[in-house]
Amino acid sequence: MTEFLTVDGGTLAYELTGTTGRLVVLAHGMGDSRAAYRFLTPALVEAGHRVAAVDLRGCGESSAEWPSYSRTDIAGDLLALVRHLGGPAVLVGHSIAGGAVTIAAATAPELVSAAAELAPFTRKQSMRLGDLRVASYRRGMRHLLAMATLGSTGQWAKYLEVAYPGARPADWDTRMGQISAMLAEPGRMKALQRMGKTPPGDAGAQLGNVRCPVLVVQGSADPDWVDPQAEGEAIVADLPTGLGRLVVVEGAGHYPHVQFPAEVAAAMLPFLAGARA
Repeated sequence: MTEFLTVDGGTLAYELTGTTGRLVVLAHGMGDSRAAYRFLTPALVEAGHRVAAVDLRGCGESSAEWPSYSRTDIAGDLLALVRHLGGPAVLVGHSIAGGAVTIAAATAPELVSAAAELAPFTRKQSMRLGDLRVASYRRGMRHLLAMATLGSTGQWAKYLEVAYPGARPADWDTRMGQISAMLAEPGRMKALQRMGKTPPGDAGAQLGNVRCPVLVVQGSADPDWVDPQAEGEAIVADLPTGLGRLVVVEGAGHYPHVQFPAEVAAAMLPFLAGARA
């Protein structure tokens, strides 16, 4: 059942599953909704966790129009939800939300017991001309830039086709239809465009201030980076020594938790068990 929380003049939608156990808050990437965790949530609940999957500002059933859509803004929303539900919590963030959970963990350590970052955009990004020689990176970048410039749902759909190399979920066509319908709602595409233009520098600057354990999960075939493993290693290296751990899911693209939920759960469950309550 969808529940709502008023934050920063807008309304956040979330769904709480499970009534006892450690609180785990799941935050999806841009242009998506909490349905991105439809395969991972059952495994977490079965393991005894209380799971809150949230629609980011501008996405899903949350209100579309907000003053801004930065990682710092998203971090504030997640912390407001943790306070509302009763923390501390483990925060799980995908892509842009990976950077957001870094900020939340660094700025409110009393509310965040651990953080998991799935294919995260946490560090400042740079592109070299030679990177464009990598076909998947070049194709994904082309569609992302076209979406950002034109506000095209079709270009976003083409990006997603690149972002899911190989295995796709059985409900792929249905889910793509749902995403396209969401982006057709007033204000949703504008929110996606603005979110895509927010630089990750605010998150990267906070990596050294994190004090809780961090799990980074990368897909080996993620087209958003020329070398996804190297990006994950760089995030771990920027964290205080000993806090970060990297898991690479072979064959996964930018959505490892959707393509290979069992493998992501196998990495997350021991990590959650070892995190402080």
